[in-house]
Amino acid sequence: MIKLAITDDHEIFLRGLEKLLAAASDLEVAASFVDGQSLLKSLPDLSIDVLLLDIQLPDFHPEELLMEIRKLRPELPILYLTMFRGTRILRRLEKHQIQGYILKDAAIEELKQAIERVAGGQSYFSPEIYLDEAGPEPNTVTTPQNKLAELLSPREYEILKMVCQEYSSAEIGEKLFLSKGTVDTHRRNILVKLGVNNTVGMVKFALQNGILHEED
Repeated sequence: MIKLAITDDHEIFLRGLEKLLAAASDLEVAASFVDGQSLLKSLPDLSIDVLLLDIQLPDFHPEELLMEIRKLRPELPILYLTMFRGTRILRRLEKHQIQGYILKDAAIEELKQAIERVAGGQSYFSPEIYLDEAGPEPNTVTTPQNKLAELLSPREYEILKMVCQEYSSAEIGEKLFLSKGTVDTHRRNILVKLGVNNTVGMVKFALQNGILHEED
C-alpha cells in the first residue's frame, strides 16, 4: 500500500483526485492540503510514501516551499502536478532533488504509474513537458511574442508591465480595481511561469523580450 499526501489549492480538483486515487487498491490518500502552510505544519508527523504537490500555490513560490519541505523531510519523494509545459521552472526544481513532474491533464493510469515509480525510488517526468522546447536546452533568455501570449494571461501580461514600471501591488490594484492580495497572487503566478525568482528577474525578462518598449 502506497500512502500519499496531496496539496492543491483548487478544491474541486483536489477532492476529485482524492476519489480517483482512493479507488485504487494499492493507494491510500493519507492527507490533503490546500496551501503550503498547512502542509508544512503537518508534514513532520505524516506517515506517507509520496507527496503529490501542485507547483502553483497561493502562499509560496515553488522553490521556497520545496526548500522548506526538504528541511523537514529531506528523503520524501515528491511528484509535482502542474498545467505548465516547458522546462523553465523544472530545471530549477530538479536542483532540490524532486522525483517527478506530471501534467494535470494526464490520464489517471499515467498518474498511478508515476506514483508507483516514484514510491519505488525511481523518477517520472512526463514526456509532454518537453514538447514545446526547441531542443534539449531551452532558451531561457528570450521567448517569441506568440509564445508570450500563451505563457501569460492578458491580466498577467498587464501586471508584468506595471511591475516593470515600478508600481507597487497596492497601486496596481487601485488602477485595475483588484485587491492587493489578488495582485500578489498574479505576481507569484508570473514568477512561476517565467521561471524567475523575484521582481528583478521579471524586469530582466521584460527587457530581454521587448515588453517595456511596446506601445500601451
